[in-house]
Amino acid sequence: MKTNKSFSKRIKVTKNGKLVARKPGQNHFNARQTGQQRLRRKRTQLLNLSKRITRRFLPGTGAKPLSETNPAVK
Repeated sequence: MKTNKSFSKRIKVTKNGKLVARKPGQNHFNARQTGQQRLRRKRTQLLNLSKRITRRFLPGTGAKPLSETNPAVK
């Protein structure tokens, strides 16, 4: 199976197989947001994707669903 390139360019797979992505809504029209909102959106977030979606879009990359990398997340 092929890796979905548009999806893989938006995320990063960490050493332990976690998926990290940028938070949405930070490209333009930021002047009306409060400083707190802008700071919150600068941070990255862990993606919680199902095993099926991870296998479909990222085969062979070593990406794992968040439930496998962090037992506290269901």
